[in-house]
Amino acid sequence: MPARTRGLIVGVLLAAGAGSRFGGGKLVARLADGRGVAETACARLLPAVDRVVAVVPAQPGALEDALRAAGAEVVRCDTAAPGMGVSIACGVSASANAAGWLVALGDMPLVPTSQHRLVADALRAGADIAAPVCQGRRGHPVGFAARFGAELRALDGDEGARAVLARHRGALLELAVDDDAGWQDIDTPSDLAAVNRRLGRP
Repeated sequence: MPARTRGLIVGVLLAAGAGSRFGGGKLVARLADGRGVAETACARLLPAVDRVVAVVPAQPGALEDALRAAGAEVVRCDTAAPGMGVSIACGVSASANAAGWLVALGDMPLVPTSQHRLVADALRAGADIAAPVCQGRRGHPVGFAARFGAELRALDGDEGARAVLARHRGALLELAVDDDAGWQDIDTPSDLAAVNRRLGRP
């Protein structure tokens, strides 16, 4: 087993997408409890990590204000079309002194704090890469140790960290969980309705 990791574990919350399939504004759309989508994702991530760096669009607005109020440090992704890879690179670059990162999605508000904490604790215990897995399906967040910092900072486009995972398949620690309901992302208004049904709104 690798040595226990010392230092900060940083949550990188990806919240710079345009949400075009939703019609715009999906990350500030309201859930059944009245909180915004990305605000809720942030609130569930915060207790599991030492810092949250939220990557937002270059143009300031309500999303940035909501994430700051939720406790995140906000980093603007100054590019015309920030893809997932670009956003990860922005967040990791803004927290280069971290001992590891949890890459979490701003449009996935139902991931429970317990799963974020499971991944963060795996990094603290020395895992190189860690992710929750339910019945063979890998979910979110995905954790990366500091040694992958240069590769994460070099990401581009919209493929996220898939290339890093593909290069280092053997380093992935799969963390078995018995519930993948929280991995529902919100891309469309019907996705939002489905999430709200889970939260108790008809």
